[in-house]
Amino acid sequence: MEAFVREKGKATPWINFDPEKNLLKIKGESYPENSAKFYSPMLEWLESFLQQSNKGPIEVEMELVYFNSSSSKILMNFFDMLEEAARSGLPVTVQWKYHQDNDISLECGEEFQEELEYVDFHLLELKPDE
Repeated sequence: MEAFVREKGKATPWINFDPEKNLLKIKGESYPENSAKFYSPMLEWLESFLQQSNKGPIEVEMELVYFNSSSSKILMNFFDMLEEAARSGLPVTVQWKYHQDNDISLECGEEFQEELEYVDFHLLELKPDE
């Protein structure tokens, strides 16, 4: 399976899902005009990836400085897919990275964390120079 990569756009994050490392990274800002259209290929790729056999633990690194409400809904769908995989026995770890002065990102990370029972979800505060 090929990696899923999307370069950072003006209103969209950088996305890199490496199936060989079982590493999923999303970084930047997310406020596209049509979040469903932008994220649909990513969710389809993730669904195919999760259906593969012989996978090891999945690591997710997220660093979203800002995202709008429609992106938040898509992210919840994303986390729901990971939660289902974790419920089925696949270890999934999420590192939600936020800058210490970004209270909104921290609060959103806490809300996502509360919704997940089987995903190992960590909130990581970044230092000012990171």
